[in-house]
Amino acid sequence: MKAQLGLRRAGFDLYPTRSPGSVTKLMMFRPLHRLAVLSLVAGVLLTRPVGSAPGGQSRVAGFDAARLNRLDVLIQGHIDRGQLAGGVLYLTRDGKTVRNQPYGWLDTGAKRPMQPDAIFRIASMSKAITSVAVMILYEEGKFMLHDPVSKYIPAFKSSQVAVAPGPDVPAGTPFVTVPAKRPIQIRDLLTHTAGLTYGDGLAVELYKKAGLHGWYFADKDETIGDCINRLATLPLHGHPGEAWQYGYATDVLGYLVEVVSGQPLDRFIEERICRPLKMVDTSFFLPLEKAGRLAPVYGVEKGALVLNETVEQSDYVKGPRKCFSGGAGLLSTAQDYGRFLQMLLGRGVLDGVRVLSPKSVELMHANHTGDLYRRDTSAFGLGFWVNQDPGFFGELGSEGAYGWGSAYYPQYFIDPKERMVGIFMTQLRPAGSLDLNQKFKVMIYQALVE
Repeated sequence: MKAQLGLRRAGFDLYPTRSPGSVTKLMMFRPLHRLAVLSLVAGVLLTRPVGSAPGGQSRVAGFDAARLNRLDVLIQGHIDRGQLAGGVLYLTRDGKTVRNQPYGWLDTGAKRPMQPDAIFRIASMSKAITSVAVMILYEEGKFMLHDPVSKYIPAFKSSQVAVAPGPDVPAGTPFVTVPAKRPIQIRDLLTHTAGLTYGDGLAVELYKKAGLHGWYFADKDETIGDCINRLATLPLHGHPGEAWQYGYATDVLGYLVEVVSGQPLDRFIEERICRPLKMVDTSFFLPLEKAGRLAPVYGVEKGALVLNETVEQSDYVKGPRKCFSGGAGLLSTAQDYGRFLQMLLGRGVLDGVRVLSPKSVELMHANHTGDLYRRDTSAFGLGFWVNQDPGFFGELGSEGAYGWGSAYYPQYFIDPKERMVGIFMTQLRPAGSLDLNQKFKVMIYQALVE
């Protein structure tokens, strides 16, 4: 209807006709100018959502509008098929906002459309922010990255490692412990090579008894310091520096920030990262006046979209508000998180505000793990996968790009070579076999033509 109204305003009368396949087409008569007809028809055929190629341009910031529209179609298709409630796509290049585009529904039951300022649980996307907090303190000379973490958190002084029992151990013994070959270093925590999982491994039952199994801390009625000091008494699941294992490492870093700075993690992140970068909607727990903007959590179960967590059920609104998980506890919006990523793309500065030095940001997306990380890419930095070898990665991307994602399905990337940031925010857990959060990156790259 908007397209028809635009044509009428330009001086054309329209009437609908139907093809044999019952697809409605627009037929035009009494044109004022034949060339104008052709131009406007092209505009109708390349219908674009808000945020793409303003002013009828075919390109914006080097993106082909028609090709970028393929991503809109892909996302909307998932919504139409009941595989996704809604989401927000945020894309910038050369500091220009190419997309800040909502899709679908914030709340399907209430038929509330998704909004650009919707607030999402970002889970492991918190890790990048906590890692930057660590690097801020590193730049202030508070520690060296090779320092043992036990220098600041003494409970880690005598770490043990769970290993498989030998033949001389009684049958049924799940594991034995041996002293760690070396202490956990701060750098090990940043690279997930500290021997810390999310409790899974040979000593899983000990972790469960300690209330430390899984990444979720928002419901805990204790501080992150209480949790980390208890964690330090449990055996590691690998020797520090020998394997890439995803887990509590960044939560330990969050507590390290508290110990070294003398501030609670929420206050440090607010004062040193969020406020300077004008990230006005990023926090560990949600102010009650913002609760209406929190996206409910949906999941795909048995092929159908189901509601798994309402705002009223959320610990981020109703919980104890005590445990600040640096590894998975933050809430944010696409635009807020986009500003954080833009700071990293800008080599530590955004809008004249410097958070880190260029050399620190450069260090963060170097390969720190050798060949220990062989998942999405072949390299891992200080908090991110790093696309060091696009041939190994095997999908569209750029050498030197880096990023991560979230248990709730969002993904992000930073591409220094193409001067680009991309985020797809949503709340989908479980996601089944859906790979939209990976395809959105491919669809962005295929639309980049300049």
